[in-house]
Amino acid sequence: MDDKLDTHTRAPDTDKLAKADPRHAFAALREQIAQTILGQRTLTDRLLIALLADGHLLVEGAPGLAKTTAVKQLAAGLEGDFHRIQFTPDLLPADLTGTEIYRPHDGSFRFDRGPIFHNLLLADEVNRAPAKVQSAMLEAMGERQVTVGRETYALPALFLVMATQNPIEQEGTYPLPEAQLDRFLMHVRVDYPDLATERAILHLNRAEARRGQGQAPSVVVSQDDVFAARRAIFDLYMAPEVEDYLVHLVMATRNPGAYAPELAGWLRFGASPRATISLDRCARALAWLNGRDFVSPEDIQAVAPDVLRHRVLLSYESETEGHQPDDFIAALLRRVPAA
Repeated sequence: MDDKLDTHTRAPDTDKLAKADPRHAFAALREQIAQTILGQRTLTDRLLIALLADGHLLVEGAPGLAKTTAVKQLAAGLEGDFHRIQFTPDLLPADLTGTEIYRPHDGSFRFDRGPIFHNLLLADEVNRAPAKVQSAMLEAMGERQVTVGRETYALPALFLVMATQNPIEQEGTYPLPEAQLDRFLMHVRVDYPDLATERAILHLNRAEARRGQGQAPSVVVSQDDVFAARRAIFDLYMAPEVEDYLVHLVMATRNPGAYAPELAGWLRFGASPRATISLDRCARALAWLNGRDFVSPEDIQAVAPDVLRHRVLLSYESETEGHQPDDFIAALLRRVPAA
């Protein structure tokens, strides 16, 4: 009898603890997205890492690889509002930020907020927009605010931009400025699925067509859980040796010759301190998602290509030899000693 009573009194506390831990909510959301976005586990994890690390995501891949669907699935599983903007060459900054509307009855102006004031914003084919629109995006992503005329308006506390770009089209596109690229937490490349995944996608599409619509999300993560999770990732332990490894990895992008003499002529510009901060946050978020309470060198190595590939500029000589930023980062990961 005492054992039964003891079990009965302990159970509610255990349930309350499990419910209070945002890790369970994110694990359920992770699986929910993975059931719809087949074969794109890396993209799913990077979306959640961006959410946890309070950053923005640039996703590059050919059409039809579920980039748009992935962010829609994330939005469906979150407490918050979502908006998609199709970027075009004739887009104006006011189409993104909003504009002041004159009120003739009292001679005043009222600010009509644009779509950028949503919690999750999908900037589809972001490289099709001209420089003025890119400048408006730069302030919103970097400062979490929008300035229109003399007034500055704060964006929501939960604000995530996922921008997509198509690597195979050049007509009517504008290369993203380096300053804006640096505002993205990660630059993720999405590739084609394998044979088994392709068949599974076909079967899933048929099943959804029979139902007439996709399944309603069974998991919805609250904004309180998101903010709690963001605080929790900073409680993870990072050993001094692992922290040294992280910093050395970023320093190697600025002076690669000190770590690998053959890479000395590969680089024009290395990663900024923002890259160090981003690498730390992303590694912590990945470790937290995987259920650990410490950060390992493997966590840093897993996210390093996505964090660094858009923050390093190779030399002209290196580019003419056919080298890519990913080649440079892979070489650094081999040469910079891990903790």
